[in-house]
Amino acid sequence: MIRTLVITVFLVAGVAAACGGNQAQVALEGTSEVNIDVCDPATGAFTLDITNAYLPYAVGQRAVLEGMDGSRSARVQITVLDETEEVAGIVTRVVEEREWIADELVEVSRNFVAQAADGSVCYFGEDVDDYRNGEVTGHGGAWRAGENGHRPGILMPASPVVGTSFQQEIAKGIAEDAAVIKEVGVPFTVPAGTYDDTVATEDVDPIGGGVDPKRYARGVGLIVDESLVLTSFTG
Repeated sequence: MIRTLVITVFLVAGVAAACGGNQAQVALEGTSEVNIDVCDPATGAFTLDITNAYLPYAVGQRAVLEGMDGSRSARVQITVLDETEEVAGIVTRVVEEREWIADELVEVSRNFVAQAADGSVCYFGEDVDDYRNGEVTGHGGAWRAGENGHRPGILMPASPVVGTSFQQEIAKGIAEDAAVIKEVGVPFTVPAGTYDDTVATEDVDPIGGGVDPKRYARGVGLIVDESLVLTSFTG
């Protein structure tokens, strides 16, 4: 069972204010925080068999989400690769994300994940290549647990509970996203189909101050990412 720690309003307000962004502050106020110790590499209890109900990652799985980025078309392809990467002493699964804006490739990221003993999906960081006109131009947002004080966070708890929050990225000044569980067990329809059991979250960016909606379906994973929705899924 994941232990929780109640976050007092004044503490969250102080942290959010320091990091910037009233939206982020409001989103986190009054939540209870999932204990991320389950993702501590020192526990040593991780598996590449990622079977979390709302965020499974089976090798070969591929999801495509499409929508609009302002006035331009956008598409994200998420593929679970038959590749591993050792991060912070833990062997992790590589999940590749490719993003296109107006049919131009703009980013490729390699995300490093593993499942904790309790079933939580732990996030150990990402390598990022930013593209422009077919050329790599930077590596914005890249980080790895175990380097420069960075620590793994949780992408999806083993048992999501409405009103709880959890740190996803713990790389100070680079990536500090958290998420708040807003709904559990709600049906939802996207172009790829209707899913009877979904989890809705708000992703909170303390650095930029933004709050973005996401939704995950049981047995599938991510089906809504801000303005993008799942259009195809191969499991």
